[in-house]
Amino acid sequence: MATFLDSLVALIGVFTLGIKQKTLSKIIFMLVAFSTGSLLAGGLFHLLAESLEKISVFNSFLLFIIGFSVFFLMEKFLHWHHCHEKKCKVHPFTFLILFGDGIHNFIDGLVIGVSFLVDVNFGIITTLMIISHEIPQELGDFGVLLYGGMKKRKAIIYNFISQLTCVLGGLLGFFFYSIPYFISIVLPFAAGGFIYISASDLIPELHKEVDTRRSVLSFIFFSIGVVFMIGIKLVFGG
Repeated sequence: MATFLDSLVALIGVFTLGIKQKTLSKIIFMLVAFSTGSLLAGGLFHLLAESLEKISVFNSFLLFIIGFSVFFLMEKFLHWHHCHEKKCKVHPFTFLILFGDGIHNFIDGLVIGVSFLVDVNFGIITTLMIISHEIPQELGDFGVLLYGGMKKRKAIIYNFISQLTCVLGGLLGFFFYSIPYFISIVLPFAAGGFIYISASDLIPELHKEVDTRRSVLSFIFFSIGVVFMIGIKLVFGG
């Protein structure tokens, strides 16, 4: 139930259905900037940092590079498969962010499942903590999907499907208590994917903005994304 409630956060994009396209387009760029910062900081301060507490530095960095490389190859394949000799209607990075978010949500599910085995109250607190940082992140991801060319309803559905991996992770975490070692392997891999998306796809998109005012705003929202993820780390230590 806790993991399913977390999955419902992905439906936050429903609240944008009543917003006019002109107004929404002004918001999307700021959401992309926020998502860029949160992906970068989340990959470094949450996923990679936590993996360093569980496995050796060499193994963590090796898995990080593998994750980075896999996302690079995936984007190359998606770009060739979907955009070969024609203009992309939906940019490849939208599928990458769904895949990366799916891995992240799967890890969140594992954490929730294991936390309830430790103590019910601890499980509830863990779930609320995860949901609290998922809301702005999912809103940012939703903005990236729209920016990448997806229609609103399609972005909501795909985002929800990606979020449902949390339920799968929760089931595995609940029934296989020894799974934390698996988490330590997946963490740096996902970190590599998040940082690849942030640095290789989203930051170049932010550089395309030539208007000085919007450029400053994009940097501000990028910084807010970074500070938010660092703040979550300092407050909750997760």
